[in-house]
Amino acid sequence: MNTPTQQRGIQTWAISLVAVAFGLLTIKEGGTILFGGEAARAAAGNYVPFVLWFNFLAGFAYVVAGIGLWLRQRWAVGLAITIAIATAFTFAAFGVHVLSGGAFEPRTVGAMSLRTLVWVTIAAIAWRGLVRAKTA
Repeated sequence: MNTPTQQRGIQTWAISLVAVAFGLLTIKEGGTILFGGEAARAAAGNYVPFVLWFNFLAGFAYVVAGIGLWLRQRWAVGLAITIAIATAFTFAAFGVHVLSGGAFEPRTVGAMSLRTLVWVTIAAIAWRGLVRAKTA
């Protein structure tokens, strides 16, 4: 049977892999639209440039946070929290854009919901596994 400490280690290991994989996919997808030419941009539809740029650049932070979590570095918890907050703020700004009548792709709502949920979850697990556990 796993002890609570072992369980936290497994959770931290899992979220680090999710963070790196999510980051690499984000960089690939965002880079394809940003740098892939007119056909890639047309296929993306009514993307919102500031959301696309945020997500693309955040993808690099996802990878760094994932590596830091893998190495069980406390700074990675702060980075995960920062990513979660920045993603939520970007999602809110996207909401303002939509409510103001701006063009958008409906799938962006789902994508930003998923990103926010993933990073809030990663930040919470990282906090519990790396910060709270060391102070207890």
